[in-house]
Amino acid sequence: MKIDNSVKSVGGLAGANRGGAAKAGAARQPAAPESAGSDVALSPLSARLQQIEGSLASAPAVNSERVAEIRQAIAQGSFKIDPSKIADGLIDSVRLMLSAQK
Repeated sequence: MKIDNSVKSVGGLAGANRGGAAKAGAARQPAAPESAGSDVALSPLSARLQQIEGSLASAPAVNSERVAEIRQAIAQGSFKIDPSKIADGLIDSVRLMLSAQK
């Protein structure tokens, strides 16, 4: 199998201007510049999503107190594992992933 550095066209977008004009050496026209005064309005949902994103960024990713409790329980030998609860959680997560694919 030969491997080269060529770029394949996806949906006709990449290399769409490879026709006769490009081969003849014609200059490409630059895209029209956007006006500097363009306004963008965000929906209330988008604004709320930004608020949530900001609050999540400031929250710790790990509950250190809970980790310390579990670490201590493991060290003392009192940490109980419920295999059926773990299995139920795995099955639920697989169901969620499969439903998201549909």
